[in-house]
Amino acid sequence: MRIRSLATILLMSATPAFAAEHAAEKPAAHGEKESGAPGTNVDMPFLMAPMLDAKGDLAGYAYLSSRVTATSPAATAKVREKIAFIQDEFLRDVNRTRITKPDDPATLDMPGIQARLLADAKRVMGAGAIASLTLVQAQIAPLRPQETQAQRPPQTPPPEPEPAKAQASPAHAEKAPDLDKKAAPTPKK
Repeated sequence: MRIRSLATILLMSATPAFAAEHAAEKPAAHGEKESGAPGTNVDMPFLMAPMLDAKGDLAGYAYLSSRVTATSPAATAKVREKIAFIQDEFLRDVNRTRITKPDDPATLDMPGIQARLLADAKRVMGAGAIASLTLVQAQIAPLRPQETQAQRPPQTPPPEPEPAKAQASPAHAEKAPDLDKKAAPTPKK
């Protein structure tokens, strides 16, 4: 019985190490390859960036997923400690400067965004801690999606207002008290 328990414990402790060893060999999700040495990549939280139209009005949002590659495993630990500060700098950047191409407000400027976010991460972490930054995924969500005629609900005109009645019927009319006249005092008994 003790031997089975010991074998089960050893098997359970070896499984995560085996899985981690083989996970480094597989490419990342969505067909993206991990960059950098194993243990130096830090996946950043999604970044929500506003997209403006040609007039400067809000047209939608871009959801950006990025990965920071540190120069060493020790630098990776420091990057993980400062994820909130890096993300704050990313948010300030994408809200300060457009993320779309200058001539096409519906298309993201991926190389420009990547270069700006890399500079932001290096500014937060200092020189020598960040090797690269990769934009893994970008999803665009328009603020007002275009509707086709088939999707649009049928328009019904608002009901026309009823003409005002000139005189209320005598059965329902109540006599309102005249507020201009003084009320007669009630007799005391």
